[in-house]
Amino acid sequence: MKKSERLDFSFIGRYGGRSIDKGARLLFMNPSTPDLAAWEKEYARLREQLGEVSWISEGYVQDRGPGAGGPCYQWTRKVRGKTVSVALSREQYEWLREAIAQWKHLQATLRRMQRLSRQVLFASVRHPRRRKKLGKRTLGLI
Repeated sequence: MKKSERLDFSFIGRYGGRSIDKGARLLFMNPSTPDLAAWEKEYARLREQLGEVSWISEGYVQDRGPGAGGPCYQWTRKVRGKTVSVALSREQYEWLREAIAQWKHLQATLRRMQRLSRQVLFASVRHPRRRKKLGKRTLGLI
């Protein structure tokens, strides 16, 4: 190894043999806690909810009411960064309103599944030693 490629480890000496890192411990890091079973049960329940999802759509629908000077029912969404609005019939409005509600429910379910997945991961899978505790915000739990 050339002199320019050598790493300078002289800064390590100031720690005087003390361990630099401490193990990160969260309140829920014990894999034998009853929380793990509860999380698995909750995850299974959420997974079942995914199978019950019907038609989905992004966007926003509104009933502008009679005499609004335009279409009574409207669907608005973003397409490539631009807002696009479409006039709807009453039947289309009702259908899209339910599809958008399903989309929002699906997104909330997936966010909850992600949060549970991270809780199980950090509670049961071996992790590296850390200097500081991992906070709930860092783990995406809040």
